[in-house]
Amino acid sequence: MSLLSSAKLAAVPAVADTAAPPPAHVAIIMDGNRRWAEARGLPVALGHKAGAEAARRAIESAVREGVGWLTLFAFSSENWHRPPEEVTALTGLLRLYLRSEVGTLAKEGVRLRVIGDRARFGLETMREIERAEARTAEGTRLNLTVALSYGARAEILAAARAVAAAAAAGSLDPAGLDEAGFAARLYTAGMPDPDLIIRTSGEQRLSNFLLWQAAYAEFVFQDVLWPDFGAEHMARAIQEFGRRERRYGARAG
Repeated sequence: MSLLSSAKLAAVPAVADTAAPPPAHVAIIMDGNRRWAEARGLPVALGHKAGAEAARRAIESAVREGVGWLTLFAFSSENWHRPPEEVTALTGLLRLYLRSEVGTLAKEGVRLRVIGDRARFGLETMREIERAEARTAEGTRLNLTVALSYGARAEILAAARAVAAAAAAGSLDPAGLDEAGFAARLYTAGMPDPDLIIRTSGEQRLSNFLLWQAAYAEFVFQDVLWPDFGAEHMARAIQEFGRRERRYGARAG
């Protein structure tokens, strides 16, 4: 069945307020797979599998709501400290979905990018990621970014090191560096900053996710475990976004 089937897209009406434009870029901290599984007496691996199904629904919902960019926080740099069997299940699931879904993503016009320290997954997974990115490179319907082995502090530190190296080599005058120049050295170079960040499971923190890019994002925290996330949750978050007045630090009135 198509990941973004037309029948499925038409079956669930959007809840968001059509008077307000949708956010151009939605980022989601997908939290709650482990708790979802534990609450049902299931292995944690099945919670991650259910979470992957929720990611499918999030992609479908983003397209339905007119979102152009969707970023999913799938595996943090801190996740490597989880029990070895859970890490193995997560990485195996990643390879499975890269192989099984890339054809559908390409067919449906979804461009996939992966940000983070992909080298930690090993050569086989790195090649799978590269193949998936190349196969979907022409997609224009949705820009899908998946953060894997990602940590915002490490990202900023890597950018700072790149700036320092360029300055030491004489190819960059530090006095001329501006925010755009620094952002061009982040993993997200070429991407718009997120307008809306959604976090599930009732937690209210960023957890080392897009710290630089989230400077003026709107946040919506939802008390739903990620495997239960559906079209209605995306639509309600976008509806809430539409009610916000974005000032970018300027005073109202």
